[in-house]
Amino acid sequence: MAETNLQVLLRRRPQGAPVPEDFEIVERAAPEPAEGEVLVRAAYLSLDPYMRGRMSEAKSYAKPVALGAVMEGRTAGTVVASKAPGFAPGDVVAGGSGWQRFSCVKAAGLIKVDPAEAPLSANLGVLGMPGLTAWVGLEDIGQPQSGEVMVVSAASGAVGQVVGQIGRIRGCKVIGIAGGERKCRYVTEELGFDACIDHRGDLAAQLDRHCPEGIDVYWENVGGVVQAAVFPRLRDFARMVMCGVIAQYNVAEGSDSFGGAPGPNLGAVVRKRLRIQGFIVSDNGWPRYPQFRREMLGWMGDGRLRWREDVVEGLRNAPQAFIGLLEGKNFGKLVVKID
Repeated sequence: MAETNLQVLLRRRPQGAPVPEDFEIVERAAPEPAEGEVLVRAAYLSLDPYMRGRMSEAKSYAKPVALGAVMEGRTAGTVVASKAPGFAPGDVVAGGSGWQRFSCVKAAGLIKVDPAEAPLSANLGVLGMPGLTAWVGLEDIGQPQSGEVMVVSAASGAVGQVVGQIGRIRGCKVIGIAGGERKCRYVTEELGFDACIDHRGDLAAQLDRHCPEGIDVYWENVGGVVQAAVFPRLRDFARMVMCGVIAQYNVAEGSDSFGGAPGPNLGAVVRKRLRIQGFIVSDNGWPRYPQFRREMLGWMGDGRLRWREDVVEGLRNAPQAFIGLLEGKNFGKLVVKID
């Protein structure tokens, strides 16, 4: 194959916030698929906060990326060669692997997609892992009921924007939390949330204004000072869906910091009979993907569900884009257009 495989490797493990020197960009020969594998040429790469954890050696639910290895991530693109039944050159797929132009993946990890249903990049966001995360977390833990009050942190992000819209479809009053007037305006005017609070202002006062009787469902993407403001306002029997705590991802290992805020008083969990549960979408999400996709495409088709992408041009710019993601600089689902 004439084209080379452009790759982004993990050069060293970050100490605190990642910096460009933690990555290395190389060009190598394109790989050849083994039996049962498919060679995918990526068109888009998904950048997601969980990747920060993969850069660390700290104990987690998944193995860290090895030093010198390709950074982990999901891609969408086209089959170039196949040694697996059911896939042929030209098939459009989601499920490619790594921050790289070409990847060889097991056929079981690929999903054929129809480009006529939605843009290819949407299969990494609203129709991909972030969308499935939102859907599974609400179905299994949040369980929103009509008339309840739901608060969503990082409401303009890849997961938050889907969570809030599903909440609205389920009949909830939905309050978003985002960073800055522009993002808050998008959350209310484009996504249809009932209100959106700028976390850079007086968060506690705004929560009291918009949720005077408390909060029934809280979707946690941020942690830190946002969580500290929301937690005391949870109502009896509220559900707190622990999806992520991006404010704490760059905190040094072993630290007891809660991202610039005191830890919550967990005595309230007993008194209010709260349900606080973390989850990983890979635990039981992907077997339900067909049901999720049907429901999402229906909502997208009738205009009840919208999404926004932040597209970065060129794989070489992925490290800087990822650093910006952890600082909240993206606006919508962050994807990299490979070439």
